[in-house]
Amino acid sequence: MARTVLASTEAGHPRGSWPAEEQAQQFRDQGIPVTVVMDQDSDRYLIVPAEGGQR
Repeated sequence: MARTVLASTEAGHPRGSWPAEEQAQQFRDQGIPVTVVMDQDSDRYLIVPAEGGQR
């Protein structure tokens, strides 16, 4: 199942998932429900619409 990716960050970032979580919070502040998931194939954290949100 394909998902819409709103943003992404490298998983190898020195701060780990924090940059992705900070980006996700910016979407949430705009009223867009999102979640952060790890894509192991691309080695990136992906910010995607939350379940029940837009796809």
